[in-house]
Order: sequence, then structure tokens, then C-alpha cells
Amino acid sequence: MKKFINNVDTVLNESLQGFALAHSDIIEFSAEPRYVKRKTLKGPGKVALVSGGGSGHEPLHTGFVGTGMLDAACPGQIFTSPSPDQMLAAAQAVQQGGGVLFIVKNYAGDVMNFEIASEMLEFTSASVLVSDDVSLPKTHSTGRRGVAGTLMVEKMVGAAAENGVCLSECKTLGDRINLATASMGVALTSCTVPALGKPTFAIGDNEMEMGVGIHGERGRETVPLKSAADIVEQVATIIDEDLHPKKGQEMLLHVNGFGGTPLMELYLVYGLAAAFWQKKGLRIIRSLVGNFTTSIDMAGTSITLTLLDEELTRLWDAPVHTAALRWGG
Repeated sequence: MKKFINNVDTVLNESLQGFALAHSDIIEFSAEPRYVKRKTLKGPGKVALVSGGGSGHEPLHTGFVGTGMLDAACPGQIFTSPSPDQMLAAAQAVQQGGGVLFIVKNYAGDVMNFEIASEMLEFTSASVLVSDDVSLPKTHSTGRRGVAGTLMVEKMVGAAAENGVCLSECKTLGDRINLATASMGVALTSCTVPALGKPTFAIGDNEMEMGVGIHGERGRETVPLKSAADIVEQVATIIDEDLHPKKGQEMLLHVNGFGGTPLMELYLVYGLAAAFWQKKGLRIIRSLVGNFTTSIDMAGTSITLTLLDEELTRLWDAPVHTAALRWGG
């Protein structure tokens, strides 16, 4: 294993300290309990948005703390859920009287710990459960996983909260965005968790994992490596059959990298995916390409499609100023 680290036990805190130093105009870092919070809060009455999960997915979630998105994020150890104490402390630090909305990816540890934290709060809270991974069936025993579509929920609900929308309406909006969003990932390599020191799973030079998760877990099947055109066709077809977009539908297309895939390849994938839906008569009016929901150093990509309407488009376009997303304003 070759990584720029000093010690596997201190890599997370050292990374977060560097992150806080680089973005000291936007965020503040609490080392104990561990959370990142927005440096300047909006003001009394605003709904506070708090998310989090295991580290190793950067810039999700810490990179999305700031104006127009999250008020706080709780990073757990690599691929490990943050504790309820972290979530409680973060919520208390950013609550402004409008209640707290937790945005939670659908993984057992995250769901359980956020539920415990919400029960400990002395003020109103609600949760949005993100479950955009269509590589798993809707009938899966624990439900579908939350993956790159989490960004869409955090951005759009973040814009609504910034504009004074109340807690119940923010939750309803988050649930609606989740239902309008579908993602699926493909991995060409595994990832290497520093504490493990070797790839999480073995995969041949001529193989790929279809439907991979973001924690280094295997996908729904290991198949022979195909051309980019064939890969995108297969992934886009599964997404399309799940969302059933109608001709003329406006949409946001997000091509995400898992940390080890160059932008040259991600833009190639974007072009193929855009062509797939344009042939079906859909209108791609917004796009996002890059490494936003990663799996440490995994080579791979995911495609996310969000069906837009006038409100969601306006919320996506609203000003945002975070470490990882910045536009408008």
C-alpha cells in the first residue's frame, strides 16, 4: 500500500485539520466530538441541515457544508458510521430554532445512529432517507443504498432551507427529490482502506463490478470488461427502466467518479450517457461531472439521473458556496 499518510490511526483527523485550514473562511472543525460546521450560520428560524457518514467519500459530506447546502456534517472513521454523540453535538451547534433535518444515506449504521441522535434532541427534527441506488431491487431486505444522489438532495433542500422553507416542507421536498433520482455505479478496481492495507476485494484485469456500492463492497455481479459505450448503455438502461422518464422530460445528469478515474474518462462517459437519453427525447438541462461521492481510490464511475421540474431546477441553480460546489451569488 502506497499512500500519503503518517499513521492509519490519525489519518482522518489530520485530513480534517488540513481541510479546515484550507477552507477556514467557510467551515469550522470540532475534533471532539468530530464534526464540521458552517462558520457563519444563516440566522434565527432557519432549518438546520445535518448529514454525515463514514469517511472515504470526500468531498461528500464535509465538502458540502456552507451557504446553500449543509449546516454541519459528521464524518465517521473510514466507511464507518459516525456516532450518535457526533450527530447530537453537530445538531446542537447549528440549530437556529427552525428544527433540524437529517439527510441520511440508507445504510444500517447511519440509519440507526441518526435515529438515536434524533431521539436525544430537545428540539424538533426530521429525516430524509436517501435510497437512489437502482442496482438493488426495490424489494431488497434493507432497501436501496444511498449513493451519489445524496448530493442532489443536499443541494436542493439546502437551497430551500436557505430561503426559509419550514422543516416539514424541507422533508417533503427531500423525499420527492429522492424518488426522482436514480444512480448506478461500475468499478474497474477495488479500493484500499488504509487500516486494511490491501484492496477490499480482488478483481481481474479483464473484469468489472456492475452495481458496486461506495464502501468497497462488491457489486451485483462480476462481468467481463466491456467498452465504455457498452457499459454506459447497460447502466443507463437500468436507470431509465426504473425512473420511466417521459419524452420531453427535463433532467439533471451527474457522472460521478469514485476517486481513481480521470476526468477524461468521466467526460467520455457523460457524452455517452447524454446521447443515450437525448435519443429517447429527454432534455438534459443541467449537468455535473467529477469526483463528488468517492470510494477512496477506487477506479470507477456512477451515473445519476434526476428528473427536474421548475422548482427543482430553480433550487439546483440557487447560489451555493462550499468547498466542493460553488456557483451563483
